[in-house]
Amino acid sequence: MIAGVDEGWNMSKKAVVIRGLSYQYQPGGPFALKNISFQAARGEIVMVTGLSGCGKSTLCFCIGGVIDYNRNGVMTGEILLNGKNAGNIRKAAMALEVGVVFQNPDTQLFSPTVEDEIAFGPENLCLPPGRIQERVEQVINLLDIGALREANPCRLSGGEKHLVALAAVLAIDPPVLVLDEVMSQLDQSGKNRVQSVLQRLCKAGKTIIAVEHDLAAVAFSHRLMVMEEGILVRCGNTETLLADRDFMRARKLIGLEHNY
Repeated sequence: MIAGVDEGWNMSKKAVVIRGLSYQYQPGGPFALKNISFQAARGEIVMVTGLSGCGKSTLCFCIGGVIDYNRNGVMTGEILLNGKNAGNIRKAAMALEVGVVFQNPDTQLFSPTVEDEIAFGPENLCLPPGRIQERVEQVINLLDIGALREANPCRLSGGEKHLVALAAVLAIDPPVLVLDEVMSQLDQSGKNRVQSVLQRLCKAGKTIIAVEHDLAAVAFSHRLMVMEEGILVRCGNTETLLADRDFMRARKLIGLEHNY
């Protein structure tokens, strides 16, 4: 098997296509990503795991168009989102193609109330007021965060902030979601809630690429990507990869006594 090539996956209905993606934060600097290639289909959940510093978040930033590589960093390769070259998508239009929830939600929460935060995206899309409110209610109900409606996002717990950041992205309704450890600060009940929501979104045709350290939290995904030092070392069926304990142990993702 060639490193990074998908194992037994149907290549049709592509929503995200990455070809030979490499990234340096500074010209001549070390590579944060090295020749990454993979594809994700519509209605698929792909989890990304690996040790800290392996390039997971950088990959999220590149897919989401967050990194302005024209200013400092150097990006090579190609990213296609829903058949469109990401390099040709205007910054203002990127949110309609892919929604990103950052590992640190404080970087994307700024409205005085949770309801205002969720409404911000649809308002900037110039949707009619009735449609904006409809989206706000749909997302609040979907994530079961009605009790947070009037709260100040800055005063919420880390897990609650992640839920609100996810809600704000969902209100824009992009076809692709990129989630950087949204479950890391949630209790088990919160993780179960998010997993259920992601599965529902997947059935509705959303493509979800999510970073997670907790292997117990990735088991419900269709495929698992394992990264190491900026390289995609393996991508395949989640159940198959989790069952390959020798491989996971060699990547230092489980210990001798670790169960998941």
